Amino acid sequence: MDIDEVKARAFAMPLTNPAFPPGPYRFINREYLIITYRTTPEAIARVLPAPLVAPAPIVKYEFIRMPDSTGFGDYTESGQVIPVIFNGEKGGYVHSMYLDDEPPIAGGRELWGFPKKLANPVLNVRADTLIGTLDYGPIRVATGTMGYKHHAIAPDKALAALHEPGFLLKIIPHVDGSARICELVRYELGDIALHGAWSGPAALDLRPHALAPVADLPVLEVLGATHVIADITLKLGTVVHDYLA
Repeated sequence: MDIDEVKARAFAMPLTNPAFPPGPYRFINREYLIITYRTTPEAIARVLPAPLVAPAPIVKYEFIRMPDSTGFGDYTESGQVIPVIFNGEKGGYVHSMYLDDEPPIAGGRELWGFPKKLANPVLNVRADTLIGTLDYGPIRVATGTMGYKHHAIAPDKALAALHEPGFLLKIIPHVDGSARICELVRYELGDIALHGAWSGPAALDLRPHALAPVADLPVLEVLGATHVIADITLKLGTVVHDYLA
């Protein structure tokens, strides 16, 4: 393989057998359980990178079921998003993500900078309750529950939330261990087909863990919860701030 062939084929690692295919990445019947809660301002300040600003000490804990994802397969994800403002625009900073499938871990980290780690999240319905759990190894670190489809949410309100941009801190190290890329990335969801959205009573329990520190953003008060099912396309991102420039 000559140099031009290497350059033409170089999309992702490994060179001859990438861990994930090129996009676009379409998700069918993507299901969210999002529990919004109040935490402490000090906890937010410890983890939120400038120039992002959190207007309030609020966190959204998410469990996401993805049964049909182009190139990524069938998997489940869980993590925390902090509502933020960047240059006057409202969005969400993705602080942590835990999932059970290697291609979206590799693709999410390499392409966008999603903070993904391997773990075992689950989202399902048991009788009258929507239940999300996250296990890191043998340890249960998060449990979220919501009453199943108690109240319908207006489609325009649900769509407005899905259309808000997300922000990520993408870090790629150099071979000497220093940061070669350190960028704030903005991304959006597109081609959204909403199947339904609901609210209901909710509870959230987070437990301390050294390597899955979701409890470092402690739950002071649950403010609400939403259950959303939609088809979406995950768009590629744009760099909005270069920390090394």
